[in-house]
Amino acid sequence: MRKLVLYICLFVAATAAVSCNTELRRIEKSKDYEAKLAYADKLYAKKKYMTAQTLYESLFQVYKGTDKYEPMYYNYCYCSYKMKDYVQAGFYFKNYLDNFPNSPRATEMDYMQAYCYYKQSPKVALDQTNTQKAIAAMQTFINNYPTSDKVPEANLVIELSRRKLEKKEYNNAELYYNLGHYQAAAITFKSLMRNFPDSDKSDSYKYMAIKAYYNYAKNSVWEKQKERYEDVLSEYLDFADHYSASKLKGDAEKYYTLAQGNIKTIDSYNKPDRSKKEEKKAKKAVNKAEKDTQTSTESKNN
Repeated sequence: MRKLVLYICLFVAATAAVSCNTELRRIEKSKDYEAKLAYADKLYAKKKYMTAQTLYESLFQVYKGTDKYEPMYYNYCYCSYKMKDYVQAGFYFKNYLDNFPNSPRATEMDYMQAYCYYKQSPKVALDQTNTQKAIAAMQTFINNYPTSDKVPEANLVIELSRRKLEKKEYNNAELYYNLGHYQAAAITFKSLMRNFPDSDKSDSYKYMAIKAYYNYAKNSVWEKQKERYEDVLSEYLDFADHYSASKLKGDAEKYYTLAQGNIKTIDSYNKPDRSKKEEKKAKKAVNKAEKDTQTSTESKNN
């Protein structure tokens, strides 16, 4: 019984498909343009966007300059969008604006053109050119239509896009740090703060910059260590000034204390006539001072 029902369903579906194809071929060959347009609209309503778009395109020369051209082109643009061809859709939305700049739908088309960039925005790890284009296009939209009811959506797109760019830049900084490229990591963490000043993670970016600068100093040649530890002090003082209530302040202070101790040790051995033996001794003293200070700080925190 079940097989019989299945066969009947398949037969009905096949018959309907043949009927539809026959009707489509008849419509395509027909010179009845009104019927062709009505059929294209019918296909659009049924979400058969590819076929509908082909029919609309065949009617452009017939209806161009008439009052039916604009609504037809409107559906034509959305066919690409509904098929998720956002590159083509964005191009068509722009064409719509060029052809109908005074249309009541102009605001919608301008928004959709910008939104297509956002829809093309890839995963965080990939190139974010389209994400940046989405931000710029949405900001232009807001500037051009400040009273539009689409402004809140445009602002949300900008916010989500900026979060993605922030995440990508953070991943780069973290990668530099994990690979031991501490100077590049410090610079990138500071760049994050400049590029995303309103981020709720600003204090953690500053903390990571301090940590990266400390490791950069620690792994530098002896002659460069002091000036690079001084960068750690400078970065920490800036941290304490801007993020005094941060939960990371204690951790940041640890590197400040370590850097201070190391500078004192370096100064005590940093004589013009020091021998290689004394330089070795100084380096050992810096390492010992670092361990002692770290142990002391950890005990205090506990």
